[in-house]
Order: sequence, then C-alpha cells, then structure tokens
Amino acid sequence: METIRTHAKFDAAHRQLDYEGKCRWVHGHTWRGTFEVSAERFPRDKVLGMTVDFGALKDIFKFLDHKMLVSEHDETFLNSDLFEPEGVVVIPGKNPNVEGVALYALNEAVDTLAKLYPGEGVAYEIKVTVQETENNVFTLSQTVSI
Repeated sequence: METIRTHAKFDAAHRQLDYEGKCRWVHGHTWRGTFEVSAERFPRDKVLGMTVDFGALKDIFKFLDHKMLVSEHDETFLNSDLFEPEGVVVIPGKNPNVEGVALYALNEAVDTLAKLYPGEGVAYEIKVTVQETENNVFTLSQTVSI
C-alpha cells in the first residue's frame, strides 16, 4: 500500500442559515485541510516518475482561500448584483459547514485523480480532514475506482 499526505490552509468566511446561534452571522476561519490518498500501487507519470502531484491536491484548498462559502440556498451571496461570483463557492449540503467543506474537497479530489490517470482502474482510498477551528475537525473518507 502506498500513501501520500498533504496539508494546506485557507482563510474563508461562511454563515449557517436557519441557525439559532452566533454562527448564523457571517464569520471567518483559518481552515486547515489534509488529504491522505492511498492505493495498492499508484500509477506513475512516465516522464517524472511521480504519483500524484501534491500541488494538485493542495490547489483544491487554495481555491477556497479568501472566498465566501455558501449553500445553494443562500440567495443573498448568490446574487451576482450584490457579490462577485468569483468570490463565492457553493458547498454541498444545507449549510457550508465543516462537513460540507470536506465533501466539497473529496469530490474535487476524485475529479483531480480522474484527470491525472483516466481509465487506469486504480482503487483509491481518499481521506479528507478539515479543521474549522482548533477544536472542530471533521474527517471523511471514501474508496473510489478510477
């Protein structure tokens, strides 16, 4: 079994719609994300001999840097007359919480791996850990064949 692990951090804002606590207000965090990807044997780039470019995975988190994370139900931030669409990222789920950010990152990692080695039939175990604050961490994992 081979495993790669990479970390990145990003600063992003969000709010929790229909939430009764203080998180209903727009606020931000310095988020930390980790990808851990394992395979029995990774495909190798024929020229470089590399498996997966760490930067390709870190770029998923870096894309979220200085963005407003919203759900598809957030009519205010999705109004392009009020906010620039380039600064807004729609996160899956009812709210852009740590669970949704992890799912977003996992989906993007699957797409990234599929583009690197299409049709190779590799079973990847992908684990994404997102730390919203020092005390709040969520981990999501999935096995996918690409």
